[in-house]
Amino acid sequence: MAEQEKIPQLPDDAQFAIQKVYIKDVSFETPNSPLIFKEEWKPVVDLHMTNEAKPVEQDLFDVVLSITLTVKVADKVAYLAEVNQAGIFYIKNIPQELINRMLATACPNILFPFAREAVADIVTRGGFPQLLLSPVNFDALYAQQQAAEQAENKTTH
Repeated sequence: MAEQEKIPQLPDDAQFAIQKVYIKDVSFETPNSPLIFKEEWKPVVDLHMTNEAKPVEQDLFDVVLSITLTVKVADKVAYLAEVNQAGIFYIKNIPQELINRMLATACPNILFPFAREAVADIVTRGGFPQLLLSPVNFDALYAQQQAAEQAENKTTH
């Protein structure tokens, strides 16, 4: 049986709240329109996603989930969509190691449905078939990132 990661207990006075969800930046480009609409629609989708968190002030954090999609048809860019979905989160009386985890997992989990909707909306408004992003397991991504960092630390020491 695999060992489960031990997560510290939260204090009784721990607080976590969403203060604001907003779009920080959005961009949509169709560099090969209108001729791209004549191509047979067999898209190749390239997705890049990043998450960045910065403290705003005491107990407030600005988290930005950035999604960049490049969609090609017949080796031509059909469209490029970028959405920076952001949120301000209030996190108080929580141990720092859990704050880091929350900023990398809980906050993006909250932001992702908003980003997914924004992407689907701008793609459709751009004249293309709707694109629905698949769910993302931010907990698994965080665990992979932590494992990679630990492995890198072992090889550099």
